[in-house]
Amino acid sequence: MGYAKELNVINNNVSQKALHILKQYYGYDYFKKGQALLIENILTGKDVMGIMPTGAGKSICYQVPAMLLDGVTLVISPLISLMKDQVDSLNELGIKAAFINSSLSLKELHIIFTNARLGVYKLVYVAPERIATDSFIELIQTIQISLVAVDEAHCVSQWGHDFRPSYKQIAQMVNSLPIRPVFAAFTATATPRVKDDIIHLLELRKPYSLTTGFDRENLFFEVNKPQDKFEYLVKYLRKKIDKSGLIYCSTRKTVEMVCDRLNKNGFSATKYHAGLTDIQRTHNQDAFIFDHVQIMVATNAFGMGIDKSNISFVIHYNMPKSMESYYQEAGRAGRDGEAAECLLLFGLSDIVTNKFLIEKGSENNDKTEEYKKLNDMVIYCNTDKCLRAYILSYFGEQETADNCKNCGNCNSNIISTVITIEAQKIMSCIKRMGERYGGAVVADVLWGANTSKIKEMGFDKLTTYGIMKDYSKETIKGYISFLIAEGYIEQTTGQYPVLSLNALSYEVFNGIREVNSRLVFAKTESIEKKNKPTDIGLFGILRSIRKELAEEQNVPPFVIFSDATLNDMCRKYPTSDEAMLTVSGVGEFKLKKFGEVFVEAIKEYVIDNNIEISVVEPKKSKIKLKVKETNSQKPDTRLVTYDLYKSGRTLDEIVDIRGLLLPTVEGHLVDCYKNGMDINLDSLIPKEYEQQILDAIKVHGNEKLKAIKDELPNEISYGAIKFVICKYF
Repeated sequence: MGYAKELNVINNNVSQKALHILKQYYGYDYFKKGQALLIENILTGKDVMGIMPTGAGKSICYQVPAMLLDGVTLVISPLISLMKDQVDSLNELGIKAAFINSSLSLKELHIIFTNARLGVYKLVYVAPERIATDSFIELIQTIQISLVAVDEAHCVSQWGHDFRPSYKQIAQMVNSLPIRPVFAAFTATATPRVKDDIIHLLELRKPYSLTTGFDRENLFFEVNKPQDKFEYLVKYLRKKIDKSGLIYCSTRKTVEMVCDRLNKNGFSATKYHAGLTDIQRTHNQDAFIFDHVQIMVATNAFGMGIDKSNISFVIHYNMPKSMESYYQEAGRAGRDGEAAECLLLFGLSDIVTNKFLIEKGSENNDKTEEYKKLNDMVIYCNTDKCLRAYILSYFGEQETADNCKNCGNCNSNIISTVITIEAQKIMSCIKRMGERYGGAVVADVLWGANTSKIKEMGFDKLTTYGIMKDYSKETIKGYISFLIAEGYIEQTTGQYPVLSLNALSYEVFNGIREVNSRLVFAKTESIEKKNKPTDIGLFGILRSIRKELAEEQNVPPFVIFSDATLNDMCRKYPTSDEAMLTVSGVGEFKLKKFGEVFVEAIKEYVIDNNIEISVVEPKKSKIKLKVKETNSQKPDTRLVTYDLYKSGRTLDEIVDIRGLLLPTVEGHLVDCYKNGMDINLDSLIPKEYEQQILDAIKVHGNEKLKAIKDELPNEISYGAIKFVICKYF
């Protein structure tokens, strides 16, 4: 069902109200698939269960109803970083929100509790560990709660990959309220078993359940098996020098090694794992989220619920131990809808590492399920069929295309190689060894390993001993993994899996069936092509403005506007408020707060580059004309700022009068100075810092504003730096 048709199906009155909220605050014209149906059911008082892939907009499904319902919406969320990002984003949209977790002081908690009782907030995020505290229980008994939304709901299930015992307290908390609110649960990755667990353990009442699908069409999936993983990684990152990305490793030791070597090779990287202190983890995470560093190297301790929207690649340096973990971690790429890459670098040693982690980390004596999940992951890494189809089938979507045209196996030139003879040799060896041993031992026999174990067991006397001595042992293991992945031979689950033959094996062994291995030798399309901004020059300017505004507001850059929104500006060249409201992701509140500085930058850019654009008139008609001809109807906003300056107003007073940000006002005065207007720069430069700013400029040059800013105290603005540059250079 298309988005527009989906909206027409539900109650028109509710849908129009919800659409108005979506446009006014979020700047979007239509809901994504499934959002409108889930919102409609929440607003009509039904519990809901929503399974939607990362980036599909789960948060909007409870944030929009929160704006339309009376009272407060409680959001149960598992990580402090997720709460902060979401609350920052909501407040930047003009939606009052707060969070309650262990990072707050007693004074801060008191203020939030007081404001909640006064009805200040529409949404309050709370950590699951806090819902059983006396102060929180007292709070929720005294405020009107109209909706409880549980994010990352799979955490309630022991079969989920991020099981959190504290999630089991949520149902009791909801049932204790004077009036039971609407109850909503959301997750990105849930097998049918986990879905049933969520509904049962949260005690959802006849929920409206919707699975929008697990497919992330903007993500490119690929598995590579490089001889030298780090060398491959460096070559890949050289092509991504201006992109933000995540690299996942299985162990802390590997994280440390990869991060250190990347920095030595000139990359900007930081690290995250459980062995670091809380302060170190917070500092490193903020550096990544605020775009101070390009790359985060981390264990799976990092990232659940990370809201950073401009991650353009996720690389798994090691294979994770389950498809659930892999898909959630890989899914942190491309949250803004832009094309992104998810690469997995597979090596046979990854299997050994994961078995060790299963044995060491699991308290469950029966590890059969974990080994089964690991085996499914190994099959993914060795299949030559569509990777997207494998993922979707794993999560229960059976009707998937055989060729997605957007994964490493489909989107490549393929050489098909017949390996029937090699397969027959492997199957013969498995049979002669009694179908009682694993792949490593079988590979040793086929290769002709001269070990005491082989001799003691008499395997050196088998006719298959050494019949593949012309192959490397790694190649033989690769063939075995491929045959398992494609179902030609069976492998048991467990710490010590055993190989055996099946019906397909005997068809191959008897010459009835041929075995073909498809080898990838060249990609047919580059992801960079899909991601390239319409206007790279303008995109760079807008990104710099966003960076300055983010630092001024002390929020991550993507909270101001996402890369997708900046790219839409580069396509549409909005030079008026009306035109800016047509940009995806620009709502009325953000237009009022940030619109002017972006509109002015775009105006200046199109004039300087003589770009012909479509100008949006108030009646929504479009006419073709030169931007140079459009500026006579409206006084230049910079001149308004200049007049206030010449009347003796201070920068702070101009900011208050005009309702603009300080960087915007400073930018206006810089432009006026450059155009020969009378500006007393000395009155705008903080005297106590002038020499310090000048010294930093001499070191870094007068074009690298970020490098200059990083060397100076936080209270020095970018505008002050620009004024010094104007004065001396």
